Amino acid sequence: MASPTTSQQAPVTHEPSLVRGLSLMDSVMLLVGGIIGSGIFLTAGPIASAVHKPWFFLGIWLVGGVITLLACFAFAEMAAMFPEAGGQYVFLREAYGEFPAFLYGWMIFAVGQSGTIAALGVGFAEYFGAIFPLASAHAPVATIQGWTLTRGHIVSICSIILLTTINVLGLKRGSALINVATWAKFAAIGAFVVLGLAVGHGHWSNYAVSIPADQPVTFGHVISGFGVALIGVFWAFDGWVYITWVAGEIKDPQRVLPRAMVMGVLLVGVIYLSVNAIYLYALPITRVAQEETIAHAVAVTLFSSNAARWLSATIALSCFGAMSCAILSSARVSFAMARDGAFFHAMGRVHPRYRTPAFSLIALSSWAVVLALSGSFDQLYTYVMFMMVLSYVAAVAGLFVLRRTRADAPRPYRCTGYPYLPALYVLMAGAWALNSVVTRPKETLIGIAIVFLGAPFYFFWRWQLKRHPEELKEFE
Repeated sequence: MASPTTSQQAPVTHEPSLVRGLSLMDSVMLLVGGIIGSGIFLTAGPIASAVHKPWFFLGIWLVGGVITLLACFAFAEMAAMFPEAGGQYVFLREAYGEFPAFLYGWMIFAVGQSGTIAALGVGFAEYFGAIFPLASAHAPVATIQGWTLTRGHIVSICSIILLTTINVLGLKRGSALINVATWAKFAAIGAFVVLGLAVGHGHWSNYAVSIPADQPVTFGHVISGFGVALIGVFWAFDGWVYITWVAGEIKDPQRVLPRAMVMGVLLVGVIYLSVNAIYLYALPITRVAQEETIAHAVAVTLFSSNAARWLSATIALSCFGAMSCAILSSARVSFAMARDGAFFHAMGRVHPRYRTPAFSLIALSSWAVVLALSGSFDQLYTYVMFMMVLSYVAAVAGLFVLRRTRADAPRPYRCTGYPYLPALYVLMAGAWALNSVVTRPKETLIGIAIVFLGAPFYFFWRWQLKRHPEELKEFE
């Protein structure tokens, strides 16, 4: 019998695959642990300054949670349709094509998540140094041509390397660390809230105090203030999308993903409202607006100056757990891009022993280390926050596209309240984005420019794929 031609032969591959090892509890812990980082301990001041009134201050957190939940309903339908590594990247690719999806993935790798990891690493080092003076974050170690290496740099880099190594060594190891860190975070925040109410030196009368207005308050001022406040709220809630990025490693994803997303966001919403209620119980909103380290000021007021170290430990733990969630999840986006031939080829490989996207994990964390050392992560992330929210709007709008173009596709979960609730999200988040363009035109334009800087790389990789189409056979 004649041998088949080379073109007729099915490619033989022994490429290992990712493991579906995350349960419902693992998924909820990943989502909650990824959302609750340092944001809840830092954003209260700017938000209070924007809204002026205590009940508006709490209300904006409720509004932010509801808006996030509306997005989750839409994402849950698409995640159940496409339970693959990459999550939102895959949704955008299926709805709009490869180029918009690539720009999203480029933003995640270049700034969005690498900047988040860097920020969490630096935040962890800052509070770790407050607990252990020998690791003081600002203590200089060496100066190189005017640039100073500090102990904080070393601690942040070591934390990123440690967590990356654990995540390379296996999904279950990374997930177990996240579970432990998140449960410990629950305990610490719960103690902060319960003890603050039980024995703290706070006053309910603080809820009757407002920030005096410099000029007559109009409806336009209120709406503009809410729009500015939502920047901090969206930042504090950011991370809920992580669970879609690891969809390719969740057990029974069609059932688990929607439940994990809704349960996780509701849990975070309750925690955020409780913590901010304690802030107001401890301090009037006039003080809240002035404090850059609000949680520290509240702990001192409720308890004593000795509570500062305990609080520093809580924030350090929160940053550490959130950093592990970010590292584990974010690498799956660049992994998915590489599998499509739209990123570095090696980043699409799975480690043969540990069954993790090892190269993608290492590459992302290496870039995060560079950003942490440069100190540029904070400003860069501020620039792309607008584009991050815009990407959520585009993805939720993509649900309408997929309902039309993939009308017959199986949908194990259907978006709650479709079409009204996803349309409401698009309108609300879209209005916020428009408000950002008006109030912060410079930042939004820079954010758009950063994202579109990836366009030449996209066309380069597509050209490479045309020259070497056999590369994708490795992943079949």
